[in-house]
Amino acid sequence: MELRVLRYYLTVAREENITRAADILHITQPTLSRQMAELEEELNTKLFERTNRKISLTESGMLLRRRAEELVSLADKIQQDFQNGDDELMGLVSIGSGISAAVSENLPEIMEIYAQNYPQVRFELRTGTASVIKDQLDKGILDVGILMEPVEVEKYDFVRLPQKEVWGILMPDDDPLSQKEVITPADLRSLPLIVSWRIGEREAKAWFGGDTEKLNVFCTYDLIDNAALLVKHHLGYAFTIKGALKSFPGLTFRPLFPEVSNTSVLVWKKYQPVNQAVQKFIELVRNAYRA
Repeated sequence: MELRVLRYYLTVAREENITRAADILHITQPTLSRQMAELEEELNTKLFERTNRKISLTESGMLLRRRAEELVSLADKIQQDFQNGDDELMGLVSIGSGISAAVSENLPEIMEIYAQNYPQVRFELRTGTASVIKDQLDKGILDVGILMEPVEVEKYDFVRLPQKEVWGILMPDDDPLSQKEVITPADLRSLPLIVSWRIGEREAKAWFGGDTEKLNVFCTYDLIDNAALLVKHHLGYAFTIKGALKSFPGLTFRPLFPEVSNTSVLVWKKYQPVNQAVQKFIELVRNAYRA
């Protein structure tokens, strides 16, 4: 199985049309169709459902798409790792993160200083949940990740970032609770809650005084955009960190009291060789936040 063929496959999967994919790849349609048929034969599985209008992926096809994306990303990173010139640092630094205050406040500051010193280095930013980021770190697809604590860091080296992540409740502007400066456990006892997976059992029990069984959890979420849609329709009150909020018209954020807050860490895998560009990036972060 060649990387070239996997790149062809990903183009077909994205375009859902052999003719368009062939035009993008600058090869003939019969050539591309033959390559896809040979790929199905090599894997001994059906990858596509073909109709007159478009091509869709089978379940096996979706699995191959995920694996092909990982392989192609890793191959691209390997090429970038060896692009340093003789006189000036070059390469790629891949960073994975969620949406948080550390990302919006600390990361641009770090990248700006780094770019001033090493203008030929490029960055790649990937957004995802903590589990996705850790998986891609372990596979070598990402060089570093920004994760909100608590997080198990046994496999990683890390630098703790200074920006504090403050938890609170997202609610409609016209909700009576929006008139309060802070939200207490008593305010939420009987209300439908939309709870982030990042509020762990330990944090939730501590804030609610240990009694969480009677809470009315309507829904759980991992991306605040989806939770905000439910809040906007008055379906519940969403736990979120202030740093993850974008502009959500019609919605109000109020912090929890007693305060619940976390810090974030920039992590990279222990004992994993990295290119010089990544080494310099880690050194910059360590020096900037040594305390």
